[in-house]
Amino acid sequence: MFRALIFDWSGTLVDDLPPVLDATNHVLGVYGKPPMDREEFRVRFRLPYREFYEEVLPGVPLEELETHFRSAFSASSAPVTVLPHAREKLEWCRRHGIRCFVLTSMDADAFRGQLEEFGLAPYFEATYAGVLDKRERILGIIESHGIDPADCAFVGDMVHDIDTARHARITSVAVLTGYTHPAPLADALPDITVQDLDGLRRLLERPLARKAPVATVGALIEDEAGRYLMVKTHKWSHRWGIPGGKIKRGESSEDALRREIREETNLEIDEPRFVMVQDCIDSEEFQRPEHFLLLNYVARRISGEVVLNEEAEEFRWADAEEALRMDLNQPTRVLLTEVMRSTQQA
Repeated sequence: MFRALIFDWSGTLVDDLPPVLDATNHVLGVYGKPPMDREEFRVRFRLPYREFYEEVLPGVPLEELETHFRSAFSASSAPVTVLPHAREKLEWCRRHGIRCFVLTSMDADAFRGQLEEFGLAPYFEATYAGVLDKRERILGIIESHGIDPADCAFVGDMVHDIDTARHARITSVAVLTGYTHPAPLADALPDITVQDLDGLRRLLERPLARKAPVATVGALIEDEAGRYLMVKTHKWSHRWGIPGGKIKRGESSEDALRREIREETNLEIDEPRFVMVQDCIDSEEFQRPEHFLLLNYVARRISGEVVLNEEAEEFRWADAEEALRMDLNQPTRVLLTEVMRSTQQA
């Protein structure tokens, strides 16, 4: 379970899309552009919103657009409501001792008005509004509040929210209740997708005993000098480990291994040799409670230079003794120790 949740506001906790659409269409009309319906807006709108306006109204200063927008937003008679299940989710977080924050690009004065009107302020440890690019603020929030990234998720309804979570190396949770159409959200590859906040609550409450173990593959990859590739990742509490991932349905373990290594490191491997299987049950090192079956291999690099994807922070080639002195996650330490033992006996 997460110990801290950072929420977006509009489209995640509050439905203010009707007046936002009214105000956006007013702005478009000022400059002679046709209005958008709700679905077109959900497909095209994105954050930071200056990018959206550069596309639909190129060359118009953002300050000028914001003046028109705020006036029209205030004048709109369209209702703003708390989304279904939002208040219940915040109550659930309070009961379970989960710290809650808000990070939103919404105008700060309008946000404070809604926060007071809906009586939601007591649920949040701190709120941050008027942030045009959330990526520029989230690292400071995590640091200033002493939040462990491994125990934190950003919950939002837009691609920018997923990008923000990825920038901070925390879990991204996409909800389908807001501004962005499900297709662009899916293309952004969030870590978790839920229909609404009740779905997130039910997901976090799901009894672990009822979840089947997840089969994964990973390998100690050896280079020409006999060194092993170590990668550091936020998913394992910023400890060092090996590349790998889940086996897809219908995929052999060795095919999955080659695919995961290629996706995570850009390397091609050969001669994979199975070493051991490990049960990893609710490891405190991993970002959330999970039961993994870790199929561990050693393999040889045959081509490519290391290019990490967004899951990893850095990499290092190290011989076995050097690797054991690193801050390894426990499954990697067990694997490396077993490989050294078997090598010495050979």
